[in-house]
Amino acid sequence: MMACTKCFCPTGDNSSSAGQSNFLGFTSNIRDLLRSKEPQIALNLRAMDGGNEAGEVMVSRLQMEEETPPDHKCLALCDSLHTSIHDKENSPMMRAVLCSQVCKVYRFQTADQRWLLVREQMSETPLSFSIPKQLLSVLIHSHTSRVQEVMELGELPPQLDRIRHDIISHCNHLIGCYQETFADLDLLSESSSFKSSCSKSDRQLQFVPTNLHAQRMEVTEPDSTGVWYEVITFGAPADHHKGFKHGGLKRLLSKHTHLRDSLVSYSQEESSRARQLLASIAQLQPLVFGLAEELLSVSLEQSTARLQPVLDSLTQQTKQFVHALKDELVRSALIASHDHCNLIENAHANQEGALTPGQQDFWRQEADYNEEEWDRAWANVGMSLNCIIAMGDRLLGKEEETSSENQEVSGDENFQNTASWQEQLLPLVVTLRDCVREAVLKARVAMTFVLLQAAAAGTVSEGTTHLVQRRQAVFSQALSALVCGFVLRLFASLQDQDFLQQMISAGLLVQFEALLSTYGEEVGMLEDMEVSVSDLSRVMFTIIEAKSEEPEELLPTLRGEWGSLVVEVLLPPEMFRSLPQDVRDGRLIRVHPVLFNIGINQQQSLAERFGDSSLQERVNQQSCERLRAYCNTLRDTPVTAGVQSLSNLLSSLDRSVEAKKRKNVEVLWIAAAVCRAVRGVRLTSCKSAKDRTAMSVTLEQCVLLREKHTLCNTHFSTALHCMRRDGCRMENVQKNVGSRKFAFSGVQLLTFPKLYRPPEGSFG
Repeated sequence: MMACTKCFCPTGDNSSSAGQSNFLGFTSNIRDLLRSKEPQIALNLRAMDGGNEAGEVMVSRLQMEEETPPDHKCLALCDSLHTSIHDKENSPMMRAVLCSQVCKVYRFQTADQRWLLVREQMSETPLSFSIPKQLLSVLIHSHTSRVQEVMELGELPPQLDRIRHDIISHCNHLIGCYQETFADLDLLSESSSFKSSCSKSDRQLQFVPTNLHAQRMEVTEPDSTGVWYEVITFGAPADHHKGFKHGGLKRLLSKHTHLRDSLVSYSQEESSRARQLLASIAQLQPLVFGLAEELLSVSLEQSTARLQPVLDSLTQQTKQFVHALKDELVRSALIASHDHCNLIENAHANQEGALTPGQQDFWRQEADYNEEEWDRAWANVGMSLNCIIAMGDRLLGKEEETSSENQEVSGDENFQNTASWQEQLLPLVVTLRDCVREAVLKARVAMTFVLLQAAAAGTVSEGTTHLVQRRQAVFSQALSALVCGFVLRLFASLQDQDFLQQMISAGLLVQFEALLSTYGEEVGMLEDMEVSVSDLSRVMFTIIEAKSEEPEELLPTLRGEWGSLVVEVLLPPEMFRSLPQDVRDGRLIRVHPVLFNIGINQQQSLAERFGDSSLQERVNQQSCERLRAYCNTLRDTPVTAGVQSLSNLLSSLDRSVEAKKRKNVEVLWIAAAVCRAVRGVRLTSCKSAKDRTAMSVTLEQCVLLREKHTLCNTHFSTALHCMRRDGCRMENVQKNVGSRKFAFSGVQLLTFPKLYRPPEGSFG
């Protein structure tokens, strides 16, 4: 009926205890095995690094059914699989993002008596460390730049200086922590690309995803090329180091909303405008002052040709100065800064006692401030300029009249006449300078306030440094998994112009599947995961051309800053040139993440009977709405033209999410089906991606074989048990905890949905 051939060959030695085995090595050279007509064949084994030889193993072929497929069909399957392996595994991109591969090969019979050759592959990825290290570098640079920026704001009023001090302290603390973490990861990444489930609470690995793997399955039928299915598996992005005594991120962040409410919100565009205004003021004020001094200097001369150009230049620069100040942002920010400072000062005065006399006078004046005062400030600059222009015109007119009537005037009289012009211009120039200084002072206060509020919004308003670090750490875990999934999806679809156009126009759907319970610590994990998945919506992807095909040159890179990160995915030159022009031009690709969670273990039974499942219900409902919104953007596109059942799937998902059914795993199945229908990225998680995740991905693989490749129904359970007992996920358990048993007890499994229970002998 079915034959299963293993390429990953553990064996026991004489010193091993019963039921244990030692890893000798692995081989992917299955072509010779499948084509051989001999009852036995020797296969060379390689160590986990793929390079060193680890010995040889003798494999015996076991006949499990009376009829075997014709030789030519078996050879066709073998050749097709060998070609696919060669093309896929040896490509530069795959070698760049996947490593330490573990492979299993199965042969399954279909309902119409054909044979499927199934290759299951589980791979680590260097992105587990590469992306966290890059993110840490981005964060360190961002915080360092922010410290430098607020330090350059110069002398500030005490209330604004207090904000600056908080920002600098906050950033410096995070910079120190992140530099230490980066150094640890840089050292560890030299010898590893994998964080085991036993290390999920290690502080130095806080930013690294737990047990991240690419789980891939290739299905090859006679006379057809292989079809690949992929899902990324990793431990739920959560901060196990800090724990969940006070809940996860969702709950912790809700306690700090008052900090954000105390700040005036300014957009990134407004912050940029504030920087530009400060730069304009710094450039224009010296020009105005310099021209004013030059005007006084040339007034000592007799030449009209010297006075008029200076007056014209002063007029032009001063008008430009006034135009720069007449920005609504300056007015609104100035009012907000005074209101904010008064509130802060009153609060500190109540806490710390009376203000000093100087502070009382200062803030008494500031309390009377209104927007008309700012209008008068820049208007005064314009009026003082007009006075200078009028005086200049009058002086130039006097000079013309005097020179026509008295051609010969003594030197002393001419000196006295020009000196009187300077005396008449001097008070006007002094007034202009005073008005400019006043306007500059107020504008600087306003723009400084904008920049401080923006800096505070990205630092202290996000909560304590521990809370910020927690958020950025779990985001790092989720981002690493997302980047891996994106690269594999892109590589699988490089020849699919419809999919590439879909990414450009609508973005990419990313569906996270979680199997966490809503009881005990896993509630906090789910809260961490919810926030991290939500934060991914601010990530953008772009595709750029690599300099070469070396694996190191093809690793994705990060740029930008927290809240506006761009992931650059590099393609070899030949692949890059085949992309649509919009993609080659650097078009940004949006990400649409959704999260569906259904708890399946015994803890979820307690939550449903005695606890609270409202978190799970809310997460699923919100994701259902987002998923429908994304699918609506795909109307009348090629992706939905061939998927007539998409609307039905969404309706079924709505009904399943709204149904009050315990452990309703149909929600996960339907959400996964929708994701695959729109060619999204699939990711599956549980606490450590070891046990429950293994049940999920093996079930998904067998369902795909049944629905897409007509796996015989009578062999479905046999195939499922074979993958769970002897497949890649058992090797995942071995590499994480050193045991070949899923961490379930018989009593616990009684509470699991039936299709999520492993076969006898594979747990304990």
